[in-house]
Amino acid sequence: METPGGTPAPVTFVDPGRPVACVPILRAGLALLEQAATVLPAHTTHHFGVARDETTLLPRVYYDGLPAAFAPGQRVLITDPMIATGGSLCTALDAVLARGAALQDVRVVGVLAAPPALKRLSEGYPGLRVYVACIDEKLDERGRIVPGLGDAGDRAFGTAKQ
Repeated sequence: METPGGTPAPVTFVDPGRPVACVPILRAGLALLEQAATVLPAHTTHHFGVARDETTLLPRVYYDGLPAAFAPGQRVLITDPMIATGGSLCTALDAVLARGAALQDVRVVGVLAAPPALKRLSEGYPGLRVYVACIDEKLDERGRIVPGLGDAGDRAFGTAKQ
């Protein structure tokens, strides 16, 4: 494709008639799902809930709404606004791949990411495409992105604790 400035740019066109499986990591991923649905009219949604233990920072699946198997060639879009340690995202990726999705058909969309998560993803899932608006500096001792935005789910749904 040629850009308006006349420079060629590599692009991948998504067939709008072919459904994309959207997998929001609950609950914060729902905020991005709403917008993804506006540009992906032919989509299915499969919720995946992961909570992080605030002491160990390890993920725990509390809801798995993924299908038993993804069809060959099924495109999968995982939404997770804050990619901090990568634990929740890796857990979701492992579940999606275990059900037959191919890594080359998976995309991740977020808002912020931290270097430790990106390193973990690049080492564990070579070739995975991750799209974020910003890469922040680091994680704090509690595994939160610094400077970050706070809790993405609380911000998206107005449930911040006072």
